[in-house]
Amino acid sequence: MRAIASSLALLTLALAGCQTSQPAPPTPPPASDYTVPGVTPSTFRLPTGTGCSGEVERFQAVMDNDLASGHTTKGVHARVSSEIASARSSCAAGNEGGAVSQIRSTKAKFGYPG
Repeated sequence: MRAIASSLALLTLALAGCQTSQPAPPTPPPASDYTVPGVTPSTFRLPTGTGCSGEVERFQAVMDNDLASGHTTKGVHARVSSEIASARSSCAAGNEGGAVSQIRSTKAKFGYPG
């Protein structure tokens, strides 16, 4: 009987040694704290507005998002942003038609839908 009791005690100690606690896996950060390359974040919103100023700001937002998500290079972003700045100046000077035309031309030149 003693042999059985000591065998059970030894077995209990052996099993207790197997029950080590593992650290919990790290919790991933909230989706808002990181970006996935090539994917537009769910928080992206196009600027609102009408007329040439709305067109200018929306296209700049698209370009900025394309750069951030890796869909365009810094060089292309700089060239397009320069053309957008020119359209912005035309718009600010009251040349609504000229600014909208510049935006459409830039979009066509760089392969963006009109």
